[in-house]
Amino acid sequence: MISRRKFIAFLPGAFVALQDAKSQQPAQPQQPAKVWRIGFLSRGVRPADGAPPAALREGLQELGYADGASINYVGRWADMKNELLPGLAAELVGLKVDLIVVFGGQAAEAAKAATSTIPIVVVNAGDPVGTGLVASLARPGGNVSGISDQATELSAKRLELLKEAMPNASNIAVLWNAGDRAMTLRYREIEKASQVLGVTIRPLGVREPDDFDVAFSAMTRERPDALFLVTDALTNLNRRRILDFAAAHRIPAMYEFGSLVREGGLISYGPDLGESYRRAAVYVDRILKGAKPGELPVEQPRRYYLFVNVSTAKALGLTIPQSVLLRADEVIQ
Repeated sequence: MISRRKFIAFLPGAFVALQDAKSQQPAQPQQPAKVWRIGFLSRGVRPADGAPPAALREGLQELGYADGASINYVGRWADMKNELLPGLAAELVGLKVDLIVVFGGQAAEAAKAATSTIPIVVVNAGDPVGTGLVASLARPGGNVSGISDQATELSAKRLELLKEAMPNASNIAVLWNAGDRAMTLRYREIEKASQVLGVTIRPLGVREPDDFDVAFSAMTRERPDALFLVTDALTNLNRRRILDFAAAHRIPAMYEFGSLVREGGLISYGPDLGESYRRAAVYVDRILKGAKPGELPVEQPRRYYLFVNVSTAKALGLTIPQSVLLRADEVIQ
């Protein structure tokens, strides 16, 4: 039997010996930090850097995802060939990405058809309820959520603004991608609004780059008072042709994004696409942290911007009403 006094005296030495033994044990290997793989799918043309949009990557960087360290991107672009989208979506699924960000309605439909389990965050996909991507904006269900550009409803507002800027316009051509269901929904909304505003709509649907020449020939034969461009990957890729044609034939045009007005278009009304991508980054972050996409409400852009190019108006011989200029977020001289 050891006395209580001797036992207490023994404790410090035993503790030191135990600590020495622990320090001599090999260190347990730390688990490597998770590196997320984010897929990106678009109908558009592959950019020179082969990377998803900068605004998306910058948004995720600000949220703590370092490119090449905690996150890797895998991008796929269809180069304007719709038939490639299903295969590209299947490739991303096969690569076992953790999440897919998609741009445009057709890319969104291809991604949804390819997987019901991998989360999908949509950007600029048109009316997600009307095209069946989600059950509702408040509760999407399934594996899809993201940013709705509200473009179907905005189409009527854009036509109204165009009519306000050009009160005498009565014959308006509408150029849109007729092969995209989301874009066709926008066109139909423009048709409805035209009946209220008392203008005649001339439909100019395109499906491939060669179709633009047909549309241009139609407008050359019978010049419209104005043009309304519905923007998607196809029309955006050919925007320079459209802007040049409108300028050469002195046709005022309404666009959906301010970047086209900065490039010489007359007027635009819509969200900032960079802001939409940054909001999409927030969805990616929340989903990677455990949120279910089907329980995240589809968000609408927080703000819409009115751009007017006064220099273009002067070249067209137009005077934009003060009521429009006073509401503009940016007036380009």
